[in-house]
Amino acid sequence: LQRSRPVGGSYITDTASSMTSDAPRGEVFRVMTYNVHQCIGTDGRLSPYRIAEVIGRCRPDIVALQELDVGRARTDRLHQAEAIARQLKMNFVYAPAYRIEGEEYGDAILTSLPMRLVRAETLPGLQRLSRLEPRGAIWVAIDLGGSEVQVINTHLGLLGRERLAQAETLLGERWIGNQSCVEPVLLVGDFNALPWSAAYRRLRKRLRDAQLCRAAFPLPTFPAKAPMLRIDHVFVSERIEVCRIEVPRTALTRIASDHLPLIVDFQISGR
Repeated sequence: LQRSRPVGGSYITDTASSMTSDAPRGEVFRVMTYNVHQCIGTDGRLSPYRIAEVIGRCRPDIVALQELDVGRARTDRLHQAEAIARQLKMNFVYAPAYRIEGEEYGDAILTSLPMRLVRAETLPGLQRLSRLEPRGAIWVAIDLGGSEVQVINTHLGLLGRERLAQAETLLGERWIGNQSCVEPVLLVGDFNALPWSAAYRRLRKRLRDAQLCRAAFPLPTFPAKAPMLRIDHVFVSERIEVCRIEVPRTALTRIASDHLPLIVDFQISGR
């Protein structure tokens, strides 16, 4: 993988959507998690390039995307992860949660930093409910200037029992519980889990909610036009020091997807 820097406009946000603090010394990195809703906006318009514009304006180092189409008739047969990454001049890893007759739907991680894929798999559903939408996760290791961070991107199911089973899997020996998943660790994505849900509480027993590290009043991300629910999360391990939280609420982010992006600026401690 080659190094490159994302392109895009200036950073744009409403002041009410930003929470800052004095950044700790050392290099600060930015991660964004964003459910892009197949790149179909709240206006019904299909545009991966508009999603890329949202990302480019925020200039993240690491981007975790959920709900991407690849080769699907409903979205003009585009490889959405590739189209977004190409516009941003970033590298990407994409993994389908399922395939149907050559059409795919899944998640991706984009970065301009050196990256290697560790694992990409589907997550368990509920046996008695086989028609539930399959869910998956991607695990990559990214070199942050000599410190390697483990980044896992996921999109959990809609039912409570399903989400809890998937959270347990992510904490198990193939993922966060794996001996290769060493500090520092970021677990990010659309968890479809409110802060009082069983899946969220289970994950918080192992990792910290980045918003709670800096925010007196954590910011919701869904629905984009009038956000009320906090279901997109960034969970961090002990060596991740959270510097800043951002949920951009602009004219563009309100229309590009049905979710708002969640941004966390962080530093690696204990180097």
